[in-house]
Amino acid sequence: MDWTISKTIRTCTALVVVMLLASCAFEGYKFNGASIDYSKTKTIQIADFPIRASYVWGPMAPMFNNQLKDQFASHTKLIQVKRNGDLKIEGEITQYSQRNKSVSSEGYSAQVELSMTVNVRFTNNANHSEDFERSFTATSSYESTQSLNSVQEELVTQMTKELCDQIFNATVANW
Repeated sequence: MDWTISKTIRTCTALVVVMLLASCAFEGYKFNGASIDYSKTKTIQIADFPIRASYVWGPMAPMFNNQLKDQFASHTKLIQVKRNGDLKIEGEITQYSQRNKSVSSEGYSAQVELSMTVNVRFTNNANHSEDFERSFTATSSYESTQSLNSVQEELVTQMTKELCDQIFNATVANW
């Protein structure tokens, strides 16, 4: 009998804790990392980032643009608008390149590093002291025995996710 009551109390306590954690916000800080004052900031304008790099892989820009917009849609309550947003993010993909990362004992390339850089201009129309222009870079490596064509989509997907996390943290998480 005591065991059943004890188990019920522990289960109820755990349920209350989970519910509190899922619904809590402390002065605008959420568990997803965003720190937005929604009474002042309601909209965001995210422009498509064109590719300005000398080396281009066609699907890269749409992948990046969609991931960036999805990141803000799924982690904030901001409404995405075409113009006059309270927050504005724009920029371009400035670099996409590969280089030898390591050499084998035979003197050949063992790993290749792929990198992607985006230049971001952020404007906070509610607080212009937070405005910035900054470059963000992500890298990913693959074995030189593989062709770039066989791993490119997976690596660009990983780098795009990392870049969008960096941009999200710099713009609305204030990290």
